[in-house]
Amino acid sequence: MGNPDNISIVLVNTSHPGNIGAATRAMKNMGLSQLILVDPVDFPSGVAVGRAVSAVDILETAKVVGTLEEAVADCSLVIGTSARSRKIPWPMVTPEQCAEKIVGESTSAKTAIVFGREDSGLNNEELQLCTYHVQIPTNPGYSSLNLAAAVMVI
Repeated sequence: MGNPDNISIVLVNTSHPGNIGAATRAMKNMGLSQLILVDPVDFPSGVAVGRAVSAVDILETAKVVGTLEEAVADCSLVIGTSARSRKIPWPMVTPEQCAEKIVGESTSAKTAIVFGREDSGLNNEELQLCTYHVQIPTNPGYSSLNLAAAVMVI
């Protein structure tokens, strides 16, 4: 079933600390504990701690880095998430295929699932660092998910 210690959730340039705390709760619900924050706007933060509730241990051990390159440097598999389709043809996987790939690869290597900014997601340069791209199927009329909800679904 993979090694949860080899699976990192990477949040890029998160603007609201409450979303960081809520994402840690989603991670803990799913048995994950490796959080990497890329250039967060406001961290550490009491708001993140308040939203984390019983997942404060994940916040306390979160790794903060300046760039996505740093965050995924030791990962053999990196999956980038996005709500928008792009014109550049990145290899796409479904959420189910994403799970299969992460579980399989994490048995012996470091892996990462990357989530972008709340307002604009990952930019093209950041998606270039990803092995695959995953999009959560949603209502075409409203595809925007809260960051923690997206972490939970993936």
